Amino acid sequence: MSEESHPPHERHMTPRKLFYLALGSVGVVYGDIGTSPLYAFREALKPVAHDGVTRFEVISLISLMIWALTIIVTIKYVLFLLRADNDGEGGTLSLLALLMKTANGHTALLMLLGLMGAALFLGDAMITPALSVLSAVEGLKLVTPSLAEYIVPISVAILVLLFVVQSRGTGAVAKFFGPITAVWFLVIAAAGISHISDDFGILAAFNPYYAVSFLLHEGFYGVVVLGAVFLTVTGAEALYADLGHFGRRPIQWAWFALVFPALTLNYLGQGALVLGRPETMSDPFYLMFPQWALLPVVILATAATIIASQAVITGAFSLVRQGINLGFLPRMEILFTSETNTGQIFLPSVNAVLFFGVIFLVLSFKTSDALATAYGISVTGAMVVTSIMAFEFVRARWNWSLPVAVIALAPLVVLEMIFLGANLLKIHDGGYIPILIATAFTVVMWTWRRGTAILMEKTRHTDIPLASFVSSIERKSEHSPAQVPGTAIFLTSDPESAPAALLHNLKHNHVLHDRNVILTIRTVNKPRVPSHDRYKVEPISERFSRVELLFGFMESQNVSQALATLRKTGLKFDIMSTSFYLGRRKLVPDAKSGMPYWQDRLYIALANAAANPSDYFRLPANRVVELGSHVII
Repeated sequence: MSEESHPPHERHMTPRKLFYLALGSVGVVYGDIGTSPLYAFREALKPVAHDGVTRFEVISLISLMIWALTIIVTIKYVLFLLRADNDGEGGTLSLLALLMKTANGHTALLMLLGLMGAALFLGDAMITPALSVLSAVEGLKLVTPSLAEYIVPISVAILVLLFVVQSRGTGAVAKFFGPITAVWFLVIAAAGISHISDDFGILAAFNPYYAVSFLLHEGFYGVVVLGAVFLTVTGAEALYADLGHFGRRPIQWAWFALVFPALTLNYLGQGALVLGRPETMSDPFYLMFPQWALLPVVILATAATIIASQAVITGAFSLVRQGINLGFLPRMEILFTSETNTGQIFLPSVNAVLFFGVIFLVLSFKTSDALATAYGISVTGAMVVTSIMAFEFVRARWNWSLPVAVIALAPLVVLEMIFLGANLLKIHDGGYIPILIATAFTVVMWTWRRGTAILMEKTRHTDIPLASFVSSIERKSEHSPAQVPGTAIFLTSDPESAPAALLHNLKHNHVLHDRNVILTIRTVNKPRVPSHDRYKVEPISERFSRVELLFGFMESQNVSQALATLRKTGLKFDIMSTSFYLGRRKLVPDAKSGMPYWQDRLYIALANAAANPSDYFRLPANRVVELGSHVII
């Protein structure tokens, strides 16, 4: 592998390189969690504001927020999970791919957990842009109250523009993401410092006694408050998902040097402000700033939320590409928006789904207050799933004993389950939205995986073993097909059976090429495959050979490029006299198949919507021949 092929954390990093990677991670990794101060403390105050907020309650809420950041983000994600990588890549599906290598009898459970985690992340990718942009633009009410009625239209206009520019790529503006978000963190830190002096008593929030005592004494209200407190750590999943882009050390440096201190200082400042001036609890974040600074801060907050939204949208694109390559989703059109960075991709269908979902949420909820109640479930659910999978990881990959794994991870799982329970109390206030979104995505992915397995099982019964087919066809007889010059490459998912396209070609055209390649494309459970391990070539006979191309789940499956490399190794064929044969199946639902009828119909709809294989695998368009057949599933 070249140096650029290695994940950043595997390369020797100079201090200068570390600084720039850490700065870049501030924009991409921490954009979401960095915009939480806009609404987290405000929402946490509401459940206890029914009869006035006491001093003890304000200090306790800030204590809960600081310790949530410490335990969940710092300990779980920054110090622990960033080490649980799959060849440098992080995220739910990367972890799933790694665990599938060592799954012992509970593959189905792991797969379901992985799908649920991925689905919850996609739900988060819908809610984050809507909530973040709304909460930023709402600051205009404090600048000029008459602008209140324009908040929703302005938010919609910003989001429309955000999704429209996705197809152009973010490379040109991405270099500004880190510096802008870094300025945002410095501004919110300065705002916090300027108000801590309003009441130095807020510093008692560092004492966990206040957090624990509050939960023990508040009862039901304490649980409700936890649902809002959890908004403090939204975006923590991005830490893990973006591991491959920046590496562990830059992400950790950014957290400890800038992000964690800035968030802590800002929450302390908001708490001190409310202690000194209780009337500011309606919007403690924006009321920290003097009137003259409000408009610049609103503009900066809007830029920060756009960057946070961009990061989560990009994360959704990467997650879906992983899902496609791992066989959880049908092939979709993937466009590359950068000639040098293969991580910058655009998926039109995913962009459209996210766009309509985000706009629907903004128009339905209209305020960040209403939308915040729907937010926590998808985030807490994804965190619980990640913790359970991490338990399997430390047992299988780090060889931890069961008692050690339980002692280390059980407290985290219990804490996150409590947070999840607190957020589930908000189902009737909009919490059902992320549950419906995640359920829909899970059903789609499970249906595709299950339907594909059933389809392979059904076609296997009618398949002809490749070895016996080649043996019979190579026997010279008066019925032998005519031999034509050139190379025919037959794509198939089963290298042990004669491809349907090959059989149809013989049946209808009665010809056989000079050279015939049975090509299988396989995704391995690691992010990338070195170029020298890309292919396996096995001669079968004088005219037949079997080729297997291996790709990592983070790679684009560019078959033309891979075959060009293969020619250099000695497999002789001229691309201009080569034909690619693809089998196209017409699927017909069968009531007696392994899935309910509605699931059959869903699978067929997904298959029909899948991208054309010749486009997805980057085959030369004028060299592709498709031969169809009917298959009952």
